[in-house]
Amino acid sequence: MHWGHIATIPLNEQRTVTADRYTTICLPKAVTELRKINPERRIILHQDNASSHTAQKTSQYLTEESVELLDHPPYSPDLSPNDFFTFPKIKNRLRGQRFQSPEEAVDAFKNAVLDLPANEWNKCFENWFERMKMYINLRGEYFEKQ
Repeated sequence: MHWGHIATIPLNEQRTVTADRYTTICLPKAVTELRKINPERRIILHQDNASSHTAQKTSQYLTEESVELLDHPPYSPDLSPNDFFTFPKIKNRLRGQRFQSPEEAVDAFKNAVLDLPANEWNKCFENWFERMKMYINLRGEYFEKQ
């Protein structure tokens, strides 16, 4: 089983992630990397409800690539590993640093993510499982502040 970072795909010129970009750049890179790790293993993707993630084009791509989708409840940032783990962890590591260019900032982000040890990723996903259980037990109520 693989726990951890798969791929970092920077946004050039502060663009947003559209369904086109998501299905032609982001997802193919991640799927390719996962299949390199273990070509026989099924891929289950957990993503939030951003418009690029819920677009018909994205659903079609995931179906064609035999990627299973784990549903993400609406308005549930407390269930997104990026929101409760990755972004805060990297933000703390990069706090106070200044970058000369967007590319330098992206490189610093990538390096900080890649430097996270496997045991940190394991804790993240153990926490994610516990959060999913809490979500089920509280019948979908927001629990981050509880």
